[in-house]
Amino acid sequence: MSKKYSYAQEVCIRSSGKVIHQTEMLWPHCRVGIALSGGVDSFVLVKVMSIRQRIVPFPFEILVIHLNPGFDPQNHQHLLDWLTKAGIACHLECTNFGPEAHSEKNLRHSACFRCAWLRRKRLFELCNQYHLTHLAFGHNNEDLVSTFFLNLCRNGRVEGMSIKESFFRGSLQIIRPLLLTEKKYILSAARQWKLPVFANPCPSSGHTERSSVQEHLDSLYSLHHDARRCIKNALTRWQLQCNVGAKAMAVRQ
Repeated sequence: MSKKYSYAQEVCIRSSGKVIHQTEMLWPHCRVGIALSGGVDSFVLVKVMSIRQRIVPFPFEILVIHLNPGFDPQNHQHLLDWLTKAGIACHLECTNFGPEAHSEKNLRHSACFRCAWLRRKRLFELCNQYHLTHLAFGHNNEDLVSTFFLNLCRNGRVEGMSIKESFFRGSLQIIRPLLLTEKKYILSAARQWKLPVFANPCPSSGHTERSSVQEHLDSLYSLHHDARRCIKNALTRWQLQCNVGAKAMAVRQ
């Protein structure tokens, strides 16, 4: 790794490389769509994947996809400028998903559920339109832990967040290259790369079930000085083992 990168930047680049290598996540000439919300995680993912294009021993393409939720139609302008300067292909689209999810039209589900469902549906449509083989999300190690406890406490399921999973009979791979990366390194790397992260204008931001779970996790971590590291390491090993086990089963079949 070149010395031009800081420690935090190297952690992000190397941890994503570990995931890509161990799970055989990418292959020659694959076409990767990167869902970029404008937050720090997805911005770092775009930066890391653009660097990995120069490292992996085969070519692959990336396309950034940003779906503006519609609260502030202009707040992604800095994103467009940055992507243009970096020479990264993109699809930027302003939607009404956010206001619709918070309106009286949405009576059956929470605003977050409805907005996420609409966004995921549109992302899948764009993957088909651009003939993408992969759709990448910027979920990190903290997301892995909070999702595990959300599923356990709310849904009664022992289920994490997959590093790699197939959709539409294997024609599309959902991937999370930063799932083993701790948030603190992502935050530091974003500052050092001076990424144009922009604020989330959603009125529900910071008031979600995931935010509540994170507060309870902070209390859990305080029970033992090593609790945070042990929980993250256990869930990280579990997700890697699940992926390796699924790959081995597919080979046997």
